[in-house]
Amino acid sequence: MTFEGRPQTTGRLAIIAGGGMLPHHVADAARLHGEDPFIIALSNEADQDWTGFDHRALGIGNFREITATFRAEGIDRVVLSGGVRRRPEWRDIKPTFKTLAKVPSVLKTLLSGGDDAVLKMAIDLIEASGARVIGVQEIVPELLAEVGPLGALQPNGEDRRDIEVAVEAAVALGRLDVGQGAVAVGGRVVALEGPEGTDAMMRRVAQLRADGRISSRRKGVLVKLCKPQQEQRADLPSVGPSTVFGALEAGLSGIAVEAGRALVLERETMLAAAAAHGIFVIGIDRTHPGDV
Repeated sequence: MTFEGRPQTTGRLAIIAGGGMLPHHVADAARLHGEDPFIIALSNEADQDWTGFDHRALGIGNFREITATFRAEGIDRVVLSGGVRRRPEWRDIKPTFKTLAKVPSVLKTLLSGGDDAVLKMAIDLIEASGARVIGVQEIVPELLAEVGPLGALQPNGEDRRDIEVAVEAAVALGRLDVGQGAVAVGGRVVALEGPEGTDAMMRRVAQLRADGRISSRRKGVLVKLCKPQQEQRADLPSVGPSTVFGALEAGLSGIAVEAGRALVLERETMLAAAAAHGIFVIGIDRTHPGDV
């Protein structure tokens, strides 16, 4: 059995798994489509139980063993999935002969490149092994947000203005290859996502509100977008139940994500929590964010 709309392949799918539940969602969906995914669980990053799947734990920069595993398991496609909290150190990089010539540029990227540059470097190194990197959305397209409200609640006029302001900020932030999220309250940007991630940014907003730095009369909105130059085979923005609870803690009225280019994790659980706490979740077209 093959995925609809994709060319038939004879090789096996590998999932390089970081932290969080997303790699498990992808692995389970792959099985439903007739795949037998092999899991490469990144040491000190992957935090799920992979019992029941063929798997192996390897360091994030150990391309020598990753390539050997591809060869031994007949891997021809690779999905990068899950969070990675730290970049590999130069001493973690174990190249193959094919990638040895790329080591100087790899070290330069690790030292000075943004997250998207590091992801593109990792994809280049993986594909030098002969495997093809594909996006999570090719395996689980049902995780992608669609345009419009994802639940019963909708933004009001003030929320829509906050969405437009936060979209502008998130696009500018993304061009700098820094983060994917922004929070706007009362028509002004109050927080931008950095390397700490969305959940930590939301805690920062909650603290600002507790300190009186953000109006208690205005709610506000979280927006998450792909970076303009985003490598869409890895690190698509995602939201899930924890995002709803972060928005609740921060006193926000809603969450807006980029339709077609953002993942909604544990959708039913997330939307039930959002409805219970009066928080809207909506998919937007970044070019016309006010049209939802």
